[in-house]
Amino acid sequence: MIKKILITGATDGIGLETAKRLYSEGHTLLLHGRSAEKLAATEQMLANGTGAGRIYTYIADLSRLAEVGPLADTITREHDQLDVIINNAGVLRAPENITGDRLDVRFAVNTVAPYLLTKRLLPLTRPTSRVVNLSSAVQAPVELAALRGEKRLLDDMSAYAQSKLALTMWNNALAASLGSQGPVFVAVNPGSLLASKMVKEGFGIAGKSLSIGVEVLVRAALSSDFSDASGRYFDNDEGNFGAPHPDAMDSKKRKAVVDAIEEVITSHRA
Repeated sequence: MIKKILITGATDGIGLETAKRLYSEGHTLLLHGRSAEKLAATEQMLANGTGAGRIYTYIADLSRLAEVGPLADTITREHDQLDVIINNAGVLRAPENITGDRLDVRFAVNTVAPYLLTKRLLPLTRPTSRVVNLSSAVQAPVELAALRGEKRLLDDMSAYAQSKLALTMWNNALAASLGSQGPVFVAVNPGSLLASKMVKEGFGIAGKSLSIGVEVLVRAALSSDFSDASGRYFDNDEGNFGAPHPDAMDSKKRKAVVDAIEEVITSHRA
């Protein structure tokens, strides 16, 4: 069955390779990127390959919360349903770690933006839809003051690890709160040290084949193995569902993280 699938950060790395795979299978893709040139090149590359699906492209800088709402609004105007949302866009290291919203860029892009985008797009989903959130094997307890931009985290890996746990926590919180009325929410570690731009810049190594991550994202999006996986965490390093950081299973801590995210969104009128 042909699916309508949104992929954020679809112009390079795992996002691009996943788009290639899904398009080759005939699915309709909504591709997000922050560069018009890269999006156009990606669309042209896919159209020149094998695949019969349709392609829609959307530009937004997810580090700017003011662009996330309009992105969701545009998608909502142009589509009446979504089968899969793959929140792939992420950042470990950037030229500027503090955004114009005075947030750490890792929390802005990896945590707050996908939460806001997903919440705004929920009316387009059904109980059979899926939200696939790219988590990480690297997770660390979330400092709420840092998430809200009240404290600076100078260490790239610390900010990244906290932002990925925060994403896993809101994934589980929404799964619990919406239950069978909402889509399937699943957090996925696509595999450690894959050959993405992030790994090359952050660790100075080539990394393992991106196909490792592509395979699990396609499974999470489409396979019956994930149809009852809402609120679960798939660790592709282990090749199975596993336990995320304990904080992701703590309802009080999850609520605190979601409340902090909502405060950030409200304070920036995003």
